[in-house]
Amino acid sequence: MIPSIDEQVAILMRRAERLISPEDLKAKLTRSAKTGKPLRIKLGMDPTAPDVHLGHAVPLKIIRQFQDWGHKAVLIIGDYTARVGDPSGRNTTRPILSGEEIDANAKTYVAQVGKILLADPEKLEIRYNGEWLGKMNMTDIIKLLSRKSVAQLLQREDFAKRLNDQVDIRLHELVYPLLQGWDSVIIEADVEMGGSDQLFNNLVGRELQKEEGKEGQCVLVTPLLVGTDGTQKMSKSKKNYIGITDAPSGQDGMFGKIMRVPDALLASYYRLLTDLPESEYTATITTNPRQAKIDLAKLLITWLHDGVAASAAAEDFTKVIVNKGIPNEMPDVKAGPGPHKLPPLLVQAGFVSSNSEGIRKIKEGAVKLDGEKVPVEAYNEEFPFNAPRVLQLGNRKFVRVS
Repeated sequence: MIPSIDEQVAILMRRAERLISPEDLKAKLTRSAKTGKPLRIKLGMDPTAPDVHLGHAVPLKIIRQFQDWGHKAVLIIGDYTARVGDPSGRNTTRPILSGEEIDANAKTYVAQVGKILLADPEKLEIRYNGEWLGKMNMTDIIKLLSRKSVAQLLQREDFAKRLNDQVDIRLHELVYPLLQGWDSVIIEADVEMGGSDQLFNNLVGRELQKEEGKEGQCVLVTPLLVGTDGTQKMSKSKKNYIGITDAPSGQDGMFGKIMRVPDALLASYYRLLTDLPESEYTATITTNPRQAKIDLAKLLITWLHDGVAASAAAEDFTKVIVNKGIPNEMPDVKAGPGPHKLPPLLVQAGFVSSNSEGIRKIKEGAVKLDGEKVPVEAYNEEFPFNAPRVLQLGNRKFVRVS
């Protein structure tokens, strides 16, 4: 049963940082309920990296909620705007990717969001903004640019900070909010989703729609999920992300990454990424944060994979990290029958960048072979590999040498 309009807005606000405006959204939801015409819920994603991560999942979960209530998600893959580079949240100009990189990343996005959104064409519309932006000529661009003054664009927090710090702002970066806003005009968005760093861009879309004689979209922005480093927003470029397609277990698996989330972030992860009431996780976070992480990891892996994978990942984590055992699954490294010195194998496994670093790790006592610590003086010794053997660095990195 679909909740009342007031209840729907309250449910959405669990993950929202700001909604502009509650009254407008209630009016749109009421009209949709009366006419049977679904709202169009927009989310733009520039394919600047191949992985969709849990930071993206926060607005995607809200969009899924809209879908469950009968509305339509419109995912804009920014194959054109990615060539400009979204300046949001950046204190330097974003490097511009090649067309080949953008196209390759875009293909992965469509497949990945299907883990969260309903993929039925009646529920999900996927568009590439090169479809309309790529057709604009110089006259069209100039007309679009005339909609905003430089002073208005420089009101953006990140632009204002860069200006104050005397850091370059390139002209193409000023164009970006207008291009994103024009997407909303073209696809007739009723609601635009995004992280809080997208607020300015989303409001530009609302204003452009009104200037075009249309009803302005509502803007619903979510908090930026902080990454596993505990300080910066989740981002692949910062290597602090958890991908929604990460393997449940393993060296870089989802379970292990979630266990590395700082305790101080647990409440926000539960609120933004799960549907549990606050009363069901607050006490555990306070009294047993480690158990809270285990519970969170199981919830998220069940959501993005399945319950069997969640249980197996928990068992694997206990075996490897808690009991210092060897995981059941690990990457394979092919080597000859041997004997072999270990430093080159550590390089081949990707554990170290050079033989000298491998030697140093052995001298530090960080390397094991079949669960036994390699003697510190054995860095130059040759070991037989007539049968598969497990090479280990620290407590988290394993390969099977065969």
